[in-house]
Amino acid sequence: MTTTVTISASTIHYPVGGGHFWVFLNWALGLKANGCHVRWLEYVDARTTGDRLIEYADELEVRLAKYDLADGLLLYLDPQQTKPPGLKQRVWNPERAGTSDMLLNLNYGLPSRVVSSYRRSALVDIDPGLLQMWLYDGRINLPRHSHYFTTGETVGTPEATFPDCGIPWRYTPPCVAIDYWPAAQAPEGRAYTTVSHWSMGDWVHHNGEDYSNDKRSGFLPYLELPTRVNAPLELALCLSPSEEDERRRLLELGWSIVDAYAVSATPWDYQNYIQRSRGEFTCVKPSCVRLQNAWVSDRTLCYLASGKPAIVQHTGKSRILPDHEGILRFRTIDEAIACVSEVENNYDRQSTLARRLAEERFGARAITQRLLEFTL
Repeated sequence: MTTTVTISASTIHYPVGGGHFWVFLNWALGLKANGCHVRWLEYVDARTTGDRLIEYADELEVRLAKYDLADGLLLYLDPQQTKPPGLKQRVWNPERAGTSDMLLNLNYGLPSRVVSSYRRSALVDIDPGLLQMWLYDGRINLPRHSHYFTTGETVGTPEATFPDCGIPWRYTPPCVAIDYWPAAQAPEGRAYTTVSHWSMGDWVHHNGEDYSNDKRSGFLPYLELPTRVNAPLELALCLSPSEEDERRRLLELGWSIVDAYAVSATPWDYQNYIQRSRGEFTCVKPSCVRLQNAWVSDRTLCYLASGKPAIVQHTGKSRILPDHEGILRFRTIDEAIACVSEVENNYDRQSTLARRLAEERFGARAITQRLLEFTL
């Protein structure tokens, strides 16, 4: 008998986020690889109505069709919305929930009415440390779930510097759909890259201190890196017109800058950009360093699966993340320089290790299988 799993995503309001789409797609493809019938549920709030909603839904269906998932698209409409006739059978209802074996929820905003309609529900925390602080501060109220998973190794352990909010968190690695991310050789002369927003005005209050928590703040101590390494570095950024001074400063310091929306607006553009890169170089948001959540980005996993070594900022002691094999983790600019040198001097070895690490520790099929065994 086929297991039916509904995965709750949040992509319909961000149609130009190809990388954001893969956050949810990797989990869906892992479930599909385990023989599950996958339904893709989007919560549509009152901001999107009428023709725009139909347009977004049609585009989402086209994207899902490329991965044989379109027949499972469901939309939960805000109760205040009028249902456009063009949505037809795509509208969620409680009867459909009753025919699913489980809800895999990666959308913190999904209403309690929806979550409670499923016999089993598993929340996956993809913002470890931050989610727990949002819960503690009352910024988020989660519906009750049957199971709670987190992608941060320290969440709910004595090593955590933040509360668990009384929730029994169980660790699961993030995942990447290995079969959909083959190893790929980059063209000659390609750069180490990453894809990111830059300055979004995010702030965190923790232990009596407020600090900026955007990517710009994470990169500040490392801005001179291009002048100190013998490898090209490129940032695919979502920069607004008001951030032109930022662009000029980065260019002056030796970074190559491309428009993130131009190279990664769709899932396949995003994949092509990663697979044409030599590897990844990235800093993390300051909260990941300060909270020591031992987290790794789903984006980094896509680089690893593609056979691209990933040079990433250290986020805490880990049981599954190496420091110098496929992933190379740094704490200072001098360590970052050494990591770049290590990859450049042993690129083929590090490329092989990157792919192997993705296969052995982050493969979506194995990770979702363990999750299913625990929850069903």
